[in-house]
Amino acid sequence: MTIAVSSRFLLDENLSPRLAPALSEVFPSSVHVRDVQLKGQSDQQIWTFAAENGYTIVTKDDDFRGMSLLRGAPPKVVWLVVGNTSTAEMVRILLAHATAIETFINDPITSLLTLRKP
Repeated sequence: MTIAVSSRFLLDENLSPRLAPALSEVFPSSVHVRDVQLKGQSDQQIWTFAAENGYTIVTKDDDFRGMSLLRGAPPKVVWLVVGNTSTAEMVRILLAHATAIETFINDPITSLLTLRKP
């Protein structure tokens, strides 16, 4: 039995829109930026939307890592350091770290979680 993690993911434009439905069993409130009319918008607009709507940004974009280190949360940022990776492999990485992600989401201090390809 799979347990859902209480996190609302906002998947950045540099990630496949197919990730949201693929993650829905464990991360049921995941949306891609295009699902919330943010495709092509600035990092600042995405940051503000995530902060105002309780999302955690999931991204491969180093700019969000920098914003997180400079500003802190909200929003929280899951930064994926995985290079060119298939959507299926990205799903495996995120699901393999579901417990660490849940711990991160519930930590009131930490604003950035870095996940690397094994």
